[in-house]
Amino acid sequence: MKAIITVIGKDKTGIIYNVSKVLSELKVNIEDISQTVMQDYFTMLMLVTIDEEKTAFKSLKEELDKTAEEVGLSIRLQKEELFDTMHKI
Repeated sequence: MKAIITVIGKDKTGIIYNVSKVLSELKVNIEDISQTVMQDYFTMLMLVTIDEEKTAFKSLKEELDKTAEEVGLSIRLQKEELFDTMHKI
């Protein structure tokens, strides 16, 4: 399953590391990534592939929520099918 991850927060060292560490540990593949710093704010958008036989969507969401709280970021995980459905309406 493909999913979209958005990350927003005050720019600081280690943001990409902390997010990608969770993805690596849960065997989630990063397909595409875009990140930028707008003044003092870091923003990142990732397209990932989740192998549901290895990692449940819910488990990934819980780990990203935990990381967001620890690092002081906003991290959202959404299934790609949500975006596909929104564009069909």
